[in-house]
Order: sequence, then C-alpha cells, then structure tokens
Amino acid sequence: MADVAERAGVSPSTVSRTLRGLTSVSPQVRTRVEEAARELNFAISRQASSLVTGRTGVMAVLVPTLDSWFMGAALSSLGPLLRGAGMEMTVYVVPDLAERAEFFERLPARRNADALLVFCFDLNKEETARLDDLGVPVIYISQHVEGRPSVYVDDVAAACRATRHLINLGHRRIAFAHTVNARGFSFSSRDRLLGYRQALTEADIPLDDDLVVTTPPRDKRGTTQAVGNLLSLREPPTAIFAEQDELAASLILSLRTVQIEVPERISVLGFDDQLMAEWLDLSTVAQSPSDMGRAAAELALELINDSDADLSQHIVLPTHLIPRGTTAPPPAPQGEREGNSPAEGRNA
Repeated sequence: MADVAERAGVSPSTVSRTLRGLTSVSPQVRTRVEEAARELNFAISRQASSLVTGRTGVMAVLVPTLDSWFMGAALSSLGPLLRGAGMEMTVYVVPDLAERAEFFERLPARRNADALLVFCFDLNKEETARLDDLGVPVIYISQHVEGRPSVYVDDVAAACRATRHLINLGHRRIAFAHTVNARGFSFSSRDRLLGYRQALTEADIPLDDDLVVTTPPRDKRGTTQAVGNLLSLREPPTAIFAEQDELAASLILSLRTVQIEVPERISVLGFDDQLMAEWLDLSTVAQSPSDMGRAAAELALELINDSDADLSQHIVLPTHLIPRGTTAPPPAPQGEREGNSPAEGRNA
C-alpha cells in the first residue's frame, strides 16, 4: 500500500479509502490510485481491512443445492448487486442431513461474513437459534420466519388462486402432485398444498386424500406411478395442480405416454414459470427468484450499514397466474361426448 501511495502521490490512508470504495475520495485522486494499483498488481487485503473496519466485505449464502432453476436464477441476480457494493459472495452448499449437521455445528460464516442469506431451508428451532447467535444479520429467502428478516412469496395465496382457476374452468376433481424432498424445500410444498385445500373448501368441494400424490424429485418412474394411482381411481381427476413446473412437465409426458391428451382429457397446471413453461405452453403460477435474490441482497446491505434497521421486516413479492395451453374446461360427460345431451337421451 505504501508503494501505491508513493506512485500515486497520496497517503497510504487515501489508498485504503480509495480501494475500499469510499466516497470521500475525489475522482481525480481515485483515478491516480487505481492506475498505480494496476501498475503494481496490487489488491487490498480484505482480511487486513476487516481488522480495521470490523467487516469482511463478504456476503455468505446457505443453500440446499445448486442444481435447481430457482437457485441459479436467485444467485445470478445477487452477483452484480454485491459487486456494486464492493462485496464478494461465499456459497455454502448443504445437500444432505450429514453436511447440514456439520454446518450448524461449525457455523463457518460466524467470522467470515458480514451477513448470511439462507435460501429455502425448512429449519428447526435449534438451527434457527444457532443462526441467531451468529452476530451478523441473517436474511431468510423463499420462506417466512417469524420475527426475522424474510423475503418470500405467499405460497398459500398463490396456490389458492391457481386452484380457483381450475375450479372456475369447471373442474371438480382436481389432484395435487408434490415431491418428497429431504433437502430443505418441504415448507413450500406444505404451503402450496394448504392453498390448494383452502380453495377446494371455499368452493364446497370435498377434500379427497386419494387426489394428493407424491413422487421423488426428478424420478420418472415415481411420476409414472403417481399418474397410475390417479388414473386407477373410481373417479379420476380432470385436472392436476403440480407444485413445480418440472413436475408438471413430467406429469404431461407420463399422461401422453398412455394416450391421455392434455388438456382435452386432463388439464395440468404448474408453479414457477421457468423458461420450459413457455416452451411447453404450460399454464403456471409465475414467481421471480431473480427479484427475490435482489430484494434479499438489498435488505442485507441495509441491515449491515444501519444498526438501527428493523430486523423483523418481511418483503412479500407478487405471484401471477399465467394461463396457457395446458388448462381448459373439463371434458363433457360420456353421453354428451357422444352427441346426446341428457334431455335428448330421455326424449329418445
């Protein structure tokens, strides 16, 4: 730093302020310091700076997987915002219960980050308490955690509106398909199932547990079995609400394999509005993980820079129903499909 200061004709403290992105440096001085730093291949040490400022310049992120559309979109939106704030991102991937237990035992983010973003984890009380003890802001994304900063969509309300869409089309036998996943996403599944049941109850449609099917994630055989269970019911569904677009796409493939047309025989509705949804002309509920990631990062920066900021604020982002080509009114009863209405049958 002294070498950079000598070359730029400024003090070492001015070099430090410049390279940490502080606004108290004039544009002319900033240009000289940055040119000198480039010529000397110098980069400021975050570890050394943290001893002075008490900050690491790092945002930690805890995720159950990187192998998902949601996580990829959310993390991609974080990068530019954090770089603009002069911060880096460290991602902790905790894909199974063993690594999860190790993370909460060690809490590696304790002295290595200024804030922690927790994505899509269905945490128990002990784990939440451990994160409370980190000593840095902890922001929960895609989940509502009472009394703690959270950024999420209202899964219950969104699923309720989606189910109402199917009811308004005339469907009364509506199935709900969801995945069994131990990696941390079960809270969204529970809330979407709750919204589905809420809409049926409001419409005075009896709840039928046989219409709720589960399958492992990305398991073609499991999806085929779930479809088989629905089709073997005495009164099969005329519509299926899938908790994710990927599951909806798999359901459509399984239905078409057995010559059941979508939506002529069975309507299918998803949740997410991934790019594949547009390709497949899939009706779905749209949410924006990119907006969620940006909102969480902005909230984290606010909490880092303002010790008096509200630590219990919640940001609820909107969802939108996107009707496309996989939902339609249910097929007519057998007699009407053959060209005879019930009245015509009686007259005959």
